[in-house]
Amino acid sequence: MKSFSGRTAAVTGAGSGIGRALALRLAADGCHLALADRDAAGLAETAALAGSSVRVTTTELDVADEKAVYAWADAVVADHGAVHLVVNNAGVALSGTVGGLSLEDYRWIMDINFWGVVYGTKAFLPHLEAAGEGHVVNLSSIFGVAAQPLMSGYNASKYAVRGFTESLRQDLELTGSPVSATCVHPGGIRTNIAKAARVDESVAAATGKPAAAATAEFERMLNTTPDRAARTILDGVRRDRRRVLIGPDAWAIDSMVRLLPTAYQRIVTGVVRSRRG
Repeated sequence: MKSFSGRTAAVTGAGSGIGRALALRLAADGCHLALADRDAAGLAETAALAGSSVRVTTTELDVADEKAVYAWADAVVADHGAVHLVVNNAGVALSGTVGGLSLEDYRWIMDINFWGVVYGTKAFLPHLEAAGEGHVVNLSSIFGVAAQPLMSGYNASKYAVRGFTESLRQDLELTGSPVSATCVHPGGIRTNIAKAARVDESVAAATGKPAAAATAEFERMLNTTPDRAARTILDGVRRDRRRVLIGPDAWAIDSMVRLLPTAYQRIVTGVVRSRRG
């Protein structure tokens, strides 16, 4: 996809952050929008900011609800006539030691971060192919490239998105599909993800800091704006990139993993240990 003008894009997590920035960028490029989020108020605000120059539809949606995602995909095509781009952006964060987190915690994050991406991809793929051209953009994370302590659930979900999307891209090429796929690995983006994260009490025991302090420290590391992330993602779609890294921290971590495939873990653990309260 070299141009978004006159096309239709479906974006999850559009009520704030990267999802909102993508919606506004796409609207400025003349792309019609089908926006979804659990936050109805944030979704309405994004739709208002997108303006009236393009058609905008909104749906309050939990991406972990398989039937709801499939129903949304069908509704998007019914409302817009076709869909050309789907961005599976919605996600949550979870922090805690493996011993401290419950199985329910793991199920919660996988249902949203991984299964939400699978549902969005599967629900929209036939419609993208029917349109004769299309692109699937799945949001992983730089933590889908490098594992971090206290983030096993988040890491697992984002590694899963990476593996799923890289295999999807190859499937599409093997079958001669008119659709392509890109996996996105953002570093620290200034969104609400840290504030909305589940933080287990085991984090305080491991770091020597209360959960609120750990969250505040994480938020200080979010240096890239959502708008810059959106511009980088859409440029990646235009260039048909397989992988898109966002932010200098993402590039630095990716380079570290390439140079030190396993030793990087000692470095990261050492940094966390040095910051103990």
